[in-house]
Amino acid sequence: MLHGHRKKEMIHIFIGYDTDESVAFYVLSHSLHRQSTMPVSISPINRDNLRGIFTRKRGELESTDFSISRFLVPWLSGYEGWSIFMDCDMVCRDDIARLWAWRDDRYAVMCVHHDHVPVQTTKFLNQPQTRYGKKNWSSVMLFNNAKCRSLTPEYVNTATGLQLHQFTWLGSDEEIGYLPAHWNHLADVQDPAAYPSLVHYTLGGPWFQSYANCDFHLDWHTEKSRMLHSAESLDDKLKIIK
Repeated sequence: MLHGHRKKEMIHIFIGYDTDESVAFYVLSHSLHRQSTMPVSISPINRDNLRGIFTRKRGELESTDFSISRFLVPWLSGYEGWSIFMDCDMVCRDDIARLWAWRDDRYAVMCVHHDHVPVQTTKFLNQPQTRYGKKNWSSVMLFNNAKCRSLTPEYVNTATGLQLHQFTWLGSDEEIGYLPAHWNHLADVQDPAAYPSLVHYTLGGPWFQSYANCDFHLDWHTEKSRMLHSAESLDDKLKIIK
């Protein structure tokens, strides 16, 4: 059963945070807040803030600092309600409440079921581009937290990356619901003629010089300008007052 918008309901979003891409985190956060028709709570999945909880070292095949820690979202949510996780290398072009409305209590987790086999062996900052089944499914997830109790800190700290990203912690793939493809569009991988609600710069975003002209780079720079504009406008107003 799909949920409608309930009064005073809060959308809980966790975004992966990596110091090498901190600007991406803030631009994505701004794009979510700016367009949402519902209250939004955003928390970074930051390794530094998870000391004593997330104890495993970063593996050689982990391209970001949150490759594994993302699976702590249900635990961080107290296994209550629903939460969204998304990578930081994205920009939202739509009302995130539209994604929130797709929650379906029949499922433990919901995501876009990509059929993506990367041809590259590396991506941004020469990070490894790993090939595996369900590639990119975990980059945007709606967690039905109560049904994800197997994702304890102990399990997340010891399970293999494949066990986590291929959702083997669920009873079966039937517990994985579908989300529309436009809620996790892979830039420079999928057809740029599509009109995505959430652009995922999976190979590298326009904040890196090597990807300055990637698909939808103008969307990201426009959002960054919007984010900075408020401060500039305030400065201008203060000058007028003085």
